[in-house]
Amino acid sequence: MDGDLLLYGSYGYAGALIADRAVAEGHDPILAGRAAERVEAGATERDCDHRVFSLEHPPVVERMVADADAVLNCAGPFTETTAPLVEACLRTGTDYLDLAGNVDVLEWVAARDAEATEASVALVPGVGFDVVPTDCLAAQLHGLLPDATELTLAIDGLGTFSPGTLQSVLAGLDRPGAVRRDGRIETVPMAWKRRSFDFPSGETAAVTVPWGDVSTAYYSTGIPNIETYAGVPDRAADLLERTRPLVPLLAAAPTRRALGWLVERFVSGPTASERARSETHVWGEVVDEDGRVARARMRTPDTYDLTAMTAVAAAERVLAGEAGSGFQTPASAFGPEFAERFDGVSRDLLTEPGAVAQ
Repeated sequence: MDGDLLLYGSYGYAGALIADRAVAEGHDPILAGRAAERVEAGATERDCDHRVFSLEHPPVVERMVADADAVLNCAGPFTETTAPLVEACLRTGTDYLDLAGNVDVLEWVAARDAEATEASVALVPGVGFDVVPTDCLAAQLHGLLPDATELTLAIDGLGTFSPGTLQSVLAGLDRPGAVRRDGRIETVPMAWKRRSFDFPSGETAAVTVPWGDVSTAYYSTGIPNIETYAGVPDRAADLLERTRPLVPLLAAAPTRRALGWLVERFVSGPTASERARSETHVWGEVVDEDGRVARARMRTPDTYDLTAMTAVAAAERVLAGEAGSGFQTPASAFGPEFAERFDGVSRDLLTEPGAVAQ
């Protein structure tokens, strides 16, 4: 890894996996975060330098990141951590990456493209499971059908969750659903649409979710209409539809704080053996105005194991200058084939380009 990488949130579930992988691959990241004891313990265990700082005071954040060549932000919820770190990186000329999957956060970063270009800073959010495999699959399908006007992505097998992931879900409850229509993001109800998809386990019911690709896939492909789905049992889909009226209550600050406390207290994240048994499948489809369609499916290992692989590789490439300057998605920065370079990732073409949608 050419240059100094500062890993913020290094003691969280995903951050620790990323730190382990970076060190195992011979890198020497600077481990950082706001909790001194946890940062120091992780740095001692891995024999890495460390820094302890919160994100409350911009001058402190700037000073802490100024001599790093890149920052990889693993500290969720990203609705709270992205802005202070991006602002500091823009002022200090430091490249920035993160694991964000929140649509509004990704849109906020994309809107800083001109500033980042002028500052010669690379902004590459979403370098974990959300959104690397889906973003790359979308870009590959667009390459097969360049005039596509509609993109649909569906994910099945999201069986493992860490505290940070659930905290980010809670932080995003103010936008329970999102789709892109004619290039613009629209808020829709939770589980707004239901559809079945052809996953390896068979036809699987899924509902719309505000996956990060509602934001990123637009910048990777230019496709103006995007919907993203997650596979759920029929009973769960029914429950989501019936509980839509509760979303404002769940999104209220006191409720989110209470739920966040429960997550921190009782959720620890999957064990190594649980991750080893977990795999995820992504289904993608593009359609053009004449009804021509291309479909493909991608298999990945556990979301957290893949996140550790993709985040370290993305940081390596950013430090090597491969992402250039300005805002980039994983696919636009590193190419549509980026996801398939990792062990356990494979892709199958389901419908040849040019077939008419059924």
